[in-house]
Amino acid sequence: MTTLSVRDSKVVWHPFTFLKSKQLPIAISKGKGIYFYDDKGNKYIDGISSWWVNAHGHCHPYIIKKVHQQLQKMEHSIFASFTHEPAIELSERLLKKLPGMSKVFFSDNGSTSVEVALKMAFQYWSNKGAPRTKVIAFKNGYHGDTFGAMSISARNVFNNAFEPLLFDVIHIDVPTKGNEKKAMLQLQNEVKKNDVACFIFEPLVQGAGGMVMYESYILNEMLALCKKHNCISIADEVMTGFGRTGKMFAIDYLSNKPDIICLSKALTGGFMPLGLTICNSTIYNAYVTDDKTKTFFHGHSYTGNPTACSAALANLDIFDKPVTFKNITRINEQHLNFQVKVKQHKNILDARVTGIIIAFEIRTKEKTHYLNRISERMSAFFLKRGIILRPLGNVLYILPPYCITNTELKSIYKVVNEFLDSF
Repeated sequence: MTTLSVRDSKVVWHPFTFLKSKQLPIAISKGKGIYFYDDKGNKYIDGISSWWVNAHGHCHPYIIKKVHQQLQKMEHSIFASFTHEPAIELSERLLKKLPGMSKVFFSDNGSTSVEVALKMAFQYWSNKGAPRTKVIAFKNGYHGDTFGAMSISARNVFNNAFEPLLFDVIHIDVPTKGNEKKAMLQLQNEVKKNDVACFIFEPLVQGAGGMVMYESYILNEMLALCKKHNCISIADEVMTGFGRTGKMFAIDYLSNKPDIICLSKALTGGFMPLGLTICNSTIYNAYVTDDKTKTFFHGHSYTGNPTACSAALANLDIFDKPVTFKNITRINEQHLNFQVKVKQHKNILDARVTGIIIAFEIRTKEKTHYLNRISERMSAFFLKRGIILRPLGNVLYILPPYCITNTELKSIYKVVNEFLDSF
């Protein structure tokens, strides 16, 4: 009998996979809570929330129930000139959690939510009769794999092949500890020129760039500067949204709010793809005009999919229960306790924590980067012990579903220590 993995290798092209020496993929047959089970009966802790999308554990019965109820009524409908209750309710509930925001635009995933945000910002200035095309973004950032998202991301292995096709972006330093004044000065020098369309950022944590973390106070000052110079600010909360940083959204740590917010990943609790681009009334009103050429001509066939919206609504129901943020606080406390201990290890360059994310920068002969060869060794080490972690080069991180117990967390920490002691 041919295994699923062998069948897969004959027909499927997997993402972010070096094809020349790829291993047969593990065939997952089911998920429950924080665990995956493969077709051979092996059990794995999902230590990274299945690429940061899962919030409350796999096959959560409440979300299944709500999706099933929706499928019995309507699976999908056209969204141009039509609407439905799940999209309206989802928009209403999210806007209540995002003060200052006015309208919700639907798309399909994180990259497209960012693409929509960029187009909103560019066309805003065009509609105002004062076109601006310059974008400011942090170095080391990652915003997705569509062309606009690649353009504003760091120029690196993710997009080198497409560099001649990407538009120019002003990349400034990330305001990490000790680098705040330099980053602030760089931003100030650019926004005061009054020709910048927008400033886009991953708030508090850069995800794929290696879980690079910085403080909320400096981002708050940066947004104040953008407001002063009439520069649109865009918060890419695709990864940081829905509890990852300890609050519902990373921008909840800020008194100054962005003009546009991008959401996806944990938006549906990990059940279905859905992207949202949420803007304030200033942005939206630039499109309210008698001139039809100023319409926002953007859309997707599955825009506002009611089944995905129902999953997102069920996800919000679970977030509204006090136990969810009690779990988020508990995980953060466990991470902080382990951080203190693990930082002393000779093979650790740095250990950092924000919310439920803990990241370990491993000391190697190579510099810190995504293609650091220790990555494959780490992945294999943890898989052998029943834990799914996907290192970003020599940066190992844990970003678990909120249902993980202290005992399960400590079992991951134990293997982290075993790995650090292994070389």
